[in-house]
Amino acid sequence: MLLRINDLPGVCNLRNYPAEIVKELEGLLLSGGSALPDPKRKGFYDLHNDDRAFFIYVSPVTGKAVLLASWLRPEQEVSQTDCVEDADACTA
Repeated sequence: MLLRINDLPGVCNLRNYPAEIVKELEGLLLSGGSALPDPKRKGFYDLHNDDRAFFIYVSPVTGKAVLLASWLRPEQEVSQTDCVEDADACTA
């Protein structure tokens, strides 16, 4: 799914990630990014761009995003979309 927030009131950086990572997340939320909703927790998402993943919570009350975790995605990680287009890339 595509997650985009048109009017982003800000990102809460509870774990003191570097400003560059927070700016990257803000840009991704404003432009729209590939997201997977957490099936067990409403408002929690895994959000991905080309080389970085974010685990966030979006408050339904304030609209603010809370950055809970961020990590670099492995180079060999292949999305499910790529698997459909290139089945050989997904073989173990």
